[in-house]
Amino acid sequence: MTPYLPIELKNTELWLLADKAIYWPEQQALLIADIHFGKAAAYRRLGQPVPHGTTQANLQRLDALLARYSCRQLIFLGDFLHAPESQTPAILAQLHAWRATHPQLEVTLIRGNHDRRAGDPPATLDMAVVPEPLLLGPFALQHEPDPHPTHHVLAGHLHPAYRLIGRGRQSLRLPCFCIGAQVSLLPAFGSFTGMMELDADPGRRLYVVGDNNVWRVA
Repeated sequence: MTPYLPIELKNTELWLLADKAIYWPEQQALLIADIHFGKAAAYRRLGQPVPHGTTQANLQRLDALLARYSCRQLIFLGDFLHAPESQTPAILAQLHAWRATHPQLEVTLIRGNHDRRAGDPPATLDMAVVPEPLLLGPFALQHEPDPHPTHHVLAGHLHPAYRLIGRGRQSLRLPCFCIGAQVSLLPAFGSFTGMMELDADPGRRLYVVGDNNVWRVA
């Protein structure tokens, strides 16, 4: 098992984590894209039969990563909340309870398209909420995967995935990291999100995640 895979990008070591996040050792930073808290709740408000418990599951995965890696800061690359309907008393109570267990952690949200519609998280969550890009070291931390004139972009938004083809008609679609020349993509961290398939391309490296493992496929 390889729960993380170190890579070098812009003369900086980043760890691609099997739980669909990036750890940046030099900054002691955990980068999370597209967690979409409250997506299931928003769908249930529309009468859709979707699973319960996704918020708690995502928070438990976050806690596991924060316990495993030495983190001074947690940076969300957009889409923290899914929709206005996501700000329910139950979800906000879970988020406040989680935040109370990490009072010293610096938490930053870079607004994504869903955040602009859902509204900023309550100030009582003690999060810095900023527009994109957030320039840190050689990287422009963004939600939208648009090139930056001077910095390499780390972004989310697209929920990248890659399809592995086996014998016969067997295939398996897995979330992936896409490391490009100017823009790199993180997979969606949220456990209730869709995915967009990417093809192998000479200009990018693809790393899939699955079964607590990370490996390069293209």
